[in-house]
Amino acid sequence: MTIQWFPGHMAKARREVTEKLKLVDVIFELVDARIPYSSSNPMLEEIIHQKRRVIILNKADTADEKVTQEWIDHFAERGLPAVAVNAQEGKGMHKIERAAEALMAEKFERQRSRGMKPRAIRAMILGIPNVGKSTLINRLVKKNIAKTGNKPGVTKAQQWIKVGKTLELLDTPGILWPKFEDQRVGYKLALTGAIKDDLLHMEDIAGFGLRFLEEHYPEKLHQWLQIETLPEETTEVLAMIAERRGIYDRYRDPDYSRAAELLVREMRQEKMGRVSFDFPSDLIVEDDENGGEASDN
Repeated sequence: MTIQWFPGHMAKARREVTEKLKLVDVIFELVDARIPYSSSNPMLEEIIHQKRRVIILNKADTADEKVTQEWIDHFAERGLPAVAVNAQEGKGMHKIERAAEALMAEKFERQRSRGMKPRAIRAMILGIPNVGKSTLINRLVKKNIAKTGNKPGVTKAQQWIKVGKTLELLDTPGILWPKFEDQRVGYKLALTGAIKDDLLHMEDIAGFGLRFLEEHYPEKLHQWLQIETLPEETTEVLAMIAERRGIYDRYRDPDYSRAAELLVREMRQEKMGRVSFDFPSDLIVEDDENGGEASDN
């Protein structure tokens, strides 16, 4: 599977990010806590080079808490501080500033020893669309500055924003790689609403979600669907849902497409509780299969 989705404003944003990297001390990489790997841009490493970085796992209230901690430990083992937050409700905001201060502590201490007064930490927030970047900024500055919306790519312009006396943020439109060939990544992005629904068939997204949940969260899935065993075919599940909810086409046949839309929508709304779609252990397996070539980005 190869999906092309690289609007002109995204290409422009990448150029501007590259140009302005020299202005910042720290990169805040914002990812969806449910899919930290899939929502991390693989181009980021080549763009930011050796810049100090904090991984911010947003929407942590929707992810499996145990798995989120595994991701925090995973990043820590690789020298990357990571914090879990819920920007929508303003939870964990203090962790972000603390992490940035810890990264800059040594440099600022050297400046103090030379009689220099450290300036505010300058940071850039990066992340693919729809991971909550604008919501995070608005929470940090406690004002509705950055435009937010439910459609990927809604944040348009770059702007410097002052956060108290310790932090200055450069808001940057999210970047999504021009293509991704791993089908699983595409489906996970779709399941969490990070990419537009028309990029993949909704029935395929629903089918992937069902199989994934059956493998990792069978009890939650069965309780949600009120079944004892999951049918082999996705169409069987969709037909069941259509009949339960009265979703029929004009011929009074089960409307699989609308049933799939409902199923995916309820997956996004955490109807079955907190679940994660990426696991650090998956990267270890991939690393072994590729002879040690897999990375976090």
